[in-house]
Amino acid sequence: MTSDPDRQLPQGDPRPLIGEPLSLDLLTTRWRDAEGPRDLLESTEGLRIWLGSAGLADRTAADRPTLDALLDVRDALLELVRHGNSPEASAALDRTLSHGHIRRSLGPEGVRETLETDDPAYLAAWLAADDCLRLLQSAPTRIRRCAHPECVLHFHDISKNGTRRW
Repeated sequence: MTSDPDRQLPQGDPRPLIGEPLSLDLLTTRWRDAEGPRDLLESTEGLRIWLGSAGLADRTAADRPTLDALLDVRDALLELVRHGNSPEASAALDRTLSHGHIRRSLGPEGVRETLETDDPAYLAAWLAADDCLRLLQSAPTRIRRCAHPECVLHFHDISKNGTRRW
């Protein structure tokens, strides 16, 4: 199931829910199935799969530093969606966001925004943290958890009346 039917996803992504906004898509790298808990980000190979699904494979390396940065921000995102804003989660997001900024410029095509990070390993984590802030600012009540009590997945409810369930 994807929330964006036009998005091209690579073969081999085993997750049951893909295509959510980047921050929630990062959260769906953990899920449960008949075999028990799964974690796509338990290896750099899983990171490579996720980067491909997220459209970031050509922008960042599937290496250990990138994986570590993503795991840190994933933990903070999980804390935020489960328990709301907390000092620990806020501090973790702020640490990630401190590694980059958006540079705006004016060119022949108009305004251009470029993300600059002090360490390439933080690019994907920065984008996920920034996406989370965007969702929290624009539609915090549309961040939902799967209805099954043992499910750990989260999604962005984009249904017109706000009643999407998964």
